[in-house]
Amino acid sequence: MGRFGLLPLALLSLQTLFAGCHATDTSESEEATPAPSLAVSVQASFPASEIFGIKLVNGQESQALLTFSNEEEVPVTVNFVGGSLMSLDEPSKAVRNLSTTTYGVEIAAGEKETLPYKITTEMHPQDLRLNLISVLNKNVTQFFTIQAFNGTVSVVEPETSIFDPQIIFLYFFILAFFAGIVYFFYTVWVAPYFPQKRRGKGGDAKKSGASKKAESDDPTVDATAAGTATSFNSEWIPAHHIQKPEARKVKGARSKPRA
Repeated sequence: MGRFGLLPLALLSLQTLFAGCHATDTSESEEATPAPSLAVSVQASFPASEIFGIKLVNGQESQALLTFSNEEEVPVTVNFVGGSLMSLDEPSKAVRNLSTTTYGVEIAAGEKETLPYKITTEMHPQDLRLNLISVLNKNVTQFFTIQAFNGTVSVVEPETSIFDPQIIFLYFFILAFFAGIVYFFYTVWVAPYFPQKRRGKGGDAKKSGASKKAESDDPTVDATAAGTATSFNSEWIPAHHIQKPEARKVKGARSKPRA
């Protein structure tokens, strides 16, 4: 009975062994099958690049020229090109996905074609890796993915000029702000400690002298003053003060003979 009990276990182990050998043969056959390839090469160039590298200016379109060389015996078609900006760290992470441009341009066998690809960024200045991918097809049914560019680029801010209206307005605003602060501190903490000029009696005397001179020059003022002097109330003044004294004749005075 013990021998018959071990027989199913032996059969199960043999089945497992044959299944593993079959799976290994299947994977080896799949790896041996060559993947279809496309004899097309791509070269990317940046006309606005400098000696110090490729720069992507924020707010401005940066153009990349992709040159496709078709070494196939049949025409191929460039369907679209897309890309992304990746971090330089390992493992790299996608920072920003770029727009996808559709072309649908057919390249004849043995020919070359240059296609523009525009990149626009609005990011903080930093160094990133630009990865461009192009999708092509051959014989309508076969599609292929080719890497068009994979390199380091620098995202920078546009250059500013001192004659820029925005910069001029900013400088004017800052200057006016600081001028207001300085004036406030001067009037509150500095000006009270300085002696202020006093306008004394000299100014008042000059004003009164000028007014008196104007009154003396005006004849109407004199006439008015004379009228007011004579038109007083004489009821309360004694009579002997009002009557004019008469000239008294001196006795013994002789009139001189006329010559």
